[in-house]
Amino acid sequence: MMTRAPAGPALRKICLIATEESGDRLGASLMKVLRQRLGDAVEFSGVGGHGMAREGLTSWFPIEELSIVGFSGVLKQLPKILRLIDRTVDAVLAASPDVLVIIDSPDFTHRVARRVRARNPAIPIVDYVSPTVWAWRPGRARAMRGYVDHVLALLPFEPEAYRTLNGPPCSYVGHPLIEQLAILRPNADEQARRAAQPPVLLVLPGSRRSEVARHLPVFGRTLEALRARGVAFEALLPTTPHLEATVRAGLADWPVAPQIVTGEAEKRAAFRSARAALAKSGTVTLELAVAGVPMVTAYRVGEVEAFILRRVIRVRSVILANLVIGDNVIPEYLQEACTADNLAPALAEVLADGPARMRQTEAFARLDQIMATGAASPSVRAADIVLETMRKGRRSAHT
Repeated sequence: MMTRAPAGPALRKICLIATEESGDRLGASLMKVLRQRLGDAVEFSGVGGHGMAREGLTSWFPIEELSIVGFSGVLKQLPKILRLIDRTVDAVLAASPDVLVIIDSPDFTHRVARRVRARNPAIPIVDYVSPTVWAWRPGRARAMRGYVDHVLALLPFEPEAYRTLNGPPCSYVGHPLIEQLAILRPNADEQARRAAQPPVLLVLPGSRRSEVARHLPVFGRTLEALRARGVAFEALLPTTPHLEATVRAGLADWPVAPQIVTGEAEKRAAFRSARAALAKSGTVTLELAVAGVPMVTAYRVGEVEAFILRRVIRVRSVILANLVIGDNVIPEYLQEACTADNLAPALAEVLADGPARMRQTEAFARLDQIMATGAASPSVRAADIVLETMRKGRRSAHT
């Protein structure tokens, strides 16, 4: 009598939706851990970039199709965006996954999640990277209870914000920067370079063409004004290869031109040697803070966006590092205040040894404790919650 071989573990189908490079990196790290946990008994599908492709995902469309910035950019391409949302929803439903993980980009991913939930309430949904419910549109948190089963937070204060706003369950898994401490912090030689003359000054106008276009002119005038004050410095501008030509064109008429460095390794090396930075607001401020680099921050948006944001922002600072630290230690110059007359003297203060610089460095020293996640890395903690949500099984339609 022939005996049947024991069945292997059931195949788990996991959909992931990430539409930006930062989300692609998170998705790739998550997929790697999920593959380690599930072995060959997992099948990935969804939307992602090169990192997720290396981990086994064939994207339903190139994420470059959604590289849109600003309200005006969204309006111009709204029909295309809506078509891609419809296409993604249909693909998720056809895949019928054991769990759907949406990663950042809430204007796109949450529209997908809402429609998936409406058409198939049985699919569990995890949101990796909280939208900024604590900064504006707080009503989103409560609304998310209808289509998100668990939120994976990158920032330590976010779980409490969700409890206060009556949102879905939210767990702090940790920021990916926690996994990069070794490549962000200087060795002895690099620490010595931070103290040497002339000091290295990082110039960080942004990672998108629209940000670069808005910030390069005022940043150029700031370096000129700083040099006119008699402040010596060696300026470095880290950028990505696809923005290099745009940046070089923008620097063509700068009297004080920085050295351009491209690539992730060169950027990290610049962070480890820098004494200070002039940076646009965004995730880079937390990156600099973790690296121990004091900074002056600036940001400009279009007039329509500025008009809207002034009326909806609910936080006392737009600087991510300030929000994580819980104190406005980093100066910020936004919109009309973003001028060389304001930025140059503030930079002179953080380049020199003095109270302004010391206030930032002392605050940055607290970040390891503030952002700690214990022994597990952020991607491991995230994978654990995704698997736990998946194992709870498909939701009933009335839940």
